[in-house]
Amino acid sequence: MKYNILLLLFAIIIVVSGILTFVPIEKACKSTLDNCITVHTSKYEYTFGIKNSHLGLGAFLIMFILTFSHIKNPKKLKKNLIATGLIIGTLFALYFLYVQVIILKATCLYCLIADFTTILSLIIFTLIKDKSFKDKSQYEEIKDIALEITK
Repeated sequence: MKYNILLLLFAIIIVVSGILTFVPIEKACKSTLDNCITVHTSKYEYTFGIKNSHLGLGAFLIMFILTFSHIKNPKKLKKNLIATGLIIGTLFALYFLYVQVIILKATCLYCLIADFTTILSLIIFTLIKDKSFKDKSQYEEIKDIALEITK
């Protein structure tokens, strides 16, 4: 059940990222156009030389496929990759929220949806018990993965 919820949340992020990727900002953000333009024309619009909406679209397509594959054939490696992706995604989401609220003092509705949905995905992944692997608690596994990433 947990992974089905994640699939739904990843689909939401894919749709939102797709809108930001393929729909002109003027059409996508009619009611909050000034804030959207501020966010999407700032120097923070790109990460590693790639537009943030493109990164989100690609990353969450991969996460969606990986999660679907894990539902069909659960493996510890897939679970760890999903956890790692969610940890990294949440760190990016927190950074993007900081940039919008503190630095730019402008928010983009679609960006907020993607950021909060990413954070919610990690919370769900962490809190809902995984029936596939019973050797450790979910919290301990996430903590171990986070420690591995920070080494």
